[in-house]
Amino acid sequence: MYSFSEEEKRQMCDEIAQFFKEEHDLDLGVIGTGNIFDFFREMLGNRIYNKALDDAKKFYETYANNMESDYYAMYKDVR
Repeated sequence: MYSFSEEEKRQMCDEIAQFFKEEHDLDLGVIGTGNIFDFFREMLGNRIYNKALDDAKKFYETYANNMESDYYAMYKDVR
């Protein structure tokens, strides 16, 4: 599983705290936001990573399929 730097984790925890304050009027401390961050990273991290790989695969498959038609489109007429 990908690990974030302490700075990245702190920034995301700050954003979590801000979200809960604005949306639910809850003040979460460092431990609370850290627990929420860890929970979602464990629950969603691998799923999001795998989805990104699937999306990249689809993109490159489309690119490869278009490459063949683009290749033949460059052919010159021969008489």
